[in-house]
Amino acid sequence: MAGHSKWANIQHRKGRQDAARSKLFSKLSKEITVAAKMGDPDPDKNPRLRMAVKEAKAVSVPKDVIDRAIKKSQGGDAESYDEIRYEGYGPGGVAVIVEAMTDNRNRTASNVRSTFGKSGGNLGETGSVSFMFDRKGEIYYPASVGDADTVMMAAIEAGAEDVESDEEGHWITCADTDLNEVATALEAELGESETTKLIWKPQTRTPLDLEGVQKLMKLVETLEDDDDVQNVTTNFEASDEVMQAYSES
Repeated sequence: MAGHSKWANIQHRKGRQDAARSKLFSKLSKEITVAAKMGDPDPDKNPRLRMAVKEAKAVSVPKDVIDRAIKKSQGGDAESYDEIRYEGYGPGGVAVIVEAMTDNRNRTASNVRSTFGKSGGNLGETGSVSFMFDRKGEIYYPASVGDADTVMMAAIEAGAEDVESDEEGHWITCADTDLNEVATALEAELGESETTKLIWKPQTRTPLDLEGVQKLMKLVETLEDDDDVQNVTTNFEASDEVMQAYSES
C-alpha cells in the first residue's frame, strides 16, 4: 500500500477551499437535492444522500441549509438536473474529467468547451480520457484517528483495496460499488470519516513544471467557478518543489 503525496490530491482542494463559500454551498446543496430526489430523503436509507450530507458537513454547511436542500427535493417544483460528464485534455496534455449538473445542457456544454479552448486545452468525446482512470470509492480520515498500521488493518478488514497515509491523514480506496459497505464498517471501527465520496483515480500521471501547473490550475479554477460544474479531476503530478512554488505564486 503506497504512501500518499499531499500534492497528488486530484480533487484540487485548494481551488474548492478558495472558492466563495456561497458558491460552494450552492454546489453541495444541489447534490443533496438531486440525491434526495433520486432516492429516499432519509440519509440512513440513501447512500448517495448520506455521502452528500457528509461532504457538506465537512465544509461547515449549516444544518438548516442541508435540511432545506432535502426538503426542496420533495416539492413538486423542484428543478430537474441532468448529470453530465465532459472529458478532454488540458495544458501539457493532462487528462481532465468534468462532472456537471445542469438544467440546460447547451449552456453548460458551450461554457465548458469555451473554457477548455481559452486555456489551451481541447474538449473531447465522452470516454476520450476516462479510460485512463478507475472509478473508486474514497474515504478520508485525519491523522488523529490513528497510525498508519491501525488504519490499514481496519481498512483491510472492512474490505478496502488500498490505504495511502501521510502526516495529514489517511486516504482509503475501495471498489465504487463497495463504498457504502466499507464506509459503514470503518465507521464502526474508527468513527465517522471526514469525507466519503466517489472519485476518478488516475492509472498514470502526467508530470508538469511550474508553468504547466499554473496554466492547468487556471483551467481548473475557471471550470470550478461555473455554477453547473460539480467536480473537476485531472491526472497531473508535480514535484514538491514545483507545488511549493505554485502555492507561493
